[in-house]
Amino acid sequence: MLKKYCVLLSVLLIAGCSGLPNVSIPLSEPEESSSNQVYIVSHGWHTGIVVPAKRMDIYLPQLTERFSHGNWYEIGWGDKGFYQAQEVTTGLTLQAMFWSTGAVMHVVSVPTDPERYFSESDIFSVEITDNQLNSLVAFIADSFNRDEQGEVIRLKRGIYGNSEFYDGVGRYSMFNTCNNWTAKGLKSAGMDISTTFKMTSGSVMDYLKTHQTEYRKSDLVPQICVTQ
Repeated sequence: MLKKYCVLLSVLLIAGCSGLPNVSIPLSEPEESSSNQVYIVSHGWHTGIVVPAKRMDIYLPQLTERFSHGNWYEIGWGDKGFYQAQEVTTGLTLQAMFWSTGAVMHVVSVPTDPERYFSESDIFSVEITDNQLNSLVAFIADSFNRDEQGEVIRLKRGIYGNSEFYDGVGRYSMFNTCNNWTAKGLKSAGMDISTTFKMTSGSVMDYLKTHQTEYRKSDLVPQICVTQ
C-alpha cells in the first residue's frame, strides 16, 4: 500500500511541475551581445521577476495602455483566488494547492531602481545576454492568457504600488507554484536550474545564493549579484 502511495505522489509531482506555462529556450548568442540586468525579488512566500519595461513592452505592447512611466516591471504568477484575496484564509490556501480555479499575472510598474524600490525585500541582480533576456520576456508574455482578439485580459487593480492583475495561463498547485514559475523564468534565461523542486521562495533564493560565486569564478553568463 505504501508503495502505491509513493507512486501516486510521484505521478502528481511530475504532472504538477510539467504544467503551464512552459519554459522558453534561448537562441544561441551572436558574437557580440549586450549585457542586461534583471532582478529576482522575494516577498517572503512569493518571488517575482523584475525586467526592463522597454523590452517587455515589445512582447506585450498592451501593457503600455495601463503603465506609461515605469522603467521596470515586477511580474509574478499565482493562484487566481489566493493571489487576489484581500485576506488570506486556510480555505483559500487549500483551494490554491488542490483545486485551483486558474492563474493570474501580477504586474507592478517600478519607477525607480529596483534595489531601492524593494529595499525591504531580498533581491538578486542577474546579468544576462540579449537572447537570454528575449527568451525570459517571451516566457513571461506566454504566461498571460489572451482573449479572442489576442489581447491580454485585465482583471483588477493589484495589491501594491501601481499594479494590475491579468488573467494567466496554467493552474496553480502545491507542485506548480509561483516559485516554480520564477524558476522556469530563470531556466528560460539560460540558467541551469531545476524547476521541479523550486516550490518555495527559499529554494529559489538559495539557488541564487549558492551559484553567485560559481558564476563569478567561471566568468559565465548569467552572472548573479546579491543585494540584501
